[in-house]
Amino acid sequence: MLHLLLAVIYISFISLGLPDALLGSAWPSMYGEFDVPVSYAGVISMIIAVGTIISSLQSDRLTRKLGAGKVTAISVGMTAAAIFGFSVSHSFWMLCLWAVPYGLGAGSVDAALNNYVALHFASRHMSWLHCMWGIGASLGPYIMGYALTGGGGWNMGYRYIALLQIALTVVLFLSLPLWKTSMGGKEEAEPTPAMTLSQILHIPGAKAVMVTFFCYCAVEQTTGLWASSYLVLQKGIPAETAARFASLFFIGITVGRVLSGFLTMKLNDGQMVRMGQGIIAAGIIAFLLPFGEYAALAGLILIGLGCAPIYPSIIHATPDHFGADKSQAFIGVQMASAYAGTCFMPPLFGLIANHITIILFPFYLLVILSVMILMHETLLKHSGKGV
Repeated sequence: MLHLLLAVIYISFISLGLPDALLGSAWPSMYGEFDVPVSYAGVISMIIAVGTIISSLQSDRLTRKLGAGKVTAISVGMTAAAIFGFSVSHSFWMLCLWAVPYGLGAGSVDAALNNYVALHFASRHMSWLHCMWGIGASLGPYIMGYALTGGGGWNMGYRYIALLQIALTVVLFLSLPLWKTSMGGKEEAEPTPAMTLSQILHIPGAKAVMVTFFCYCAVEQTTGLWASSYLVLQKGIPAETAARFASLFFIGITVGRVLSGFLTMKLNDGQMVRMGQGIIAAGIIAFLLPFGEYAALAGLILIGLGCAPIYPSIIHATPDHFGADKSQAFIGVQMASAYAGTCFMPPLFGLIANHITIILFPFYLLVILSVMILMHETLLKHSGKGV
């Protein structure tokens, strides 16, 4: 039965990734229909992000009350409804309205699933599950592209994803008995009170892990958003070539997480994070080398490979760092910190590139990476895992 539940969780992680790149792939076909500027995609993205941060911070309370299985099923159902709402929207304000449940659903399910896996499964599964997320994130734009080229329009692309999410919601509700423990037949909900954000922040290592997550997502998202522009404007690489290079960053993350699953059988979570940080540093240095596009190509692949083990390894180590009774609360604030890094740091570099120079791209990444390394070492010191 445990293996059947694990299969359901793997499918759920693919589902988590499916909607993530939809807006970006569909927006060029959407904004003209709504008669809004192309920049308005950022408004929808911010609404989703704020909802995700709020629901991540509430994940401890919800999971203690309902259990991981119900939170996952309800959250995926909310996301399915929101995506279907996107598919029938005919005005920009309707997209903004549906973006609210879209974000609220995403944060709780992400935190609940990550905590459940951290508590009950080996580290390799965390890496492979996040690889499944990457597969889902890659499939979303492909499905949207299929709808657009098939004449169905962006509405049909969203509808296809909504139908897949609805099917998964049904599977999740049917699988609820699998989430029950063998002891007493009760689900993983805890009767103890949920922790407040103030209580969490007073625990040694809490601020360090939050900043670590903030910095990790800042590095990942800034690289994904700005690497192609840096290659074109600074390295003089043709736009078509730069776009292909940029895709290698995401391929590096996906392939790296497959490899990381095997490496976790030899290395612990802290060692995996340190290894990833070292590889990212090597990738950033490659950007600075005067060897043209080959160094840039190597740099992107290395940064992707370096990013691969960090997120899942820190998540998996959370019960070990702070205790199983506090892990859901901590994973919730870690998710919120991650989304905050995603929201604010890539746009900040956009302002730097626009008003100063894009040459600072690798130095920007290097500063964030340095803070991440410092905070992660501080976390290990507080938890006694620094050796």
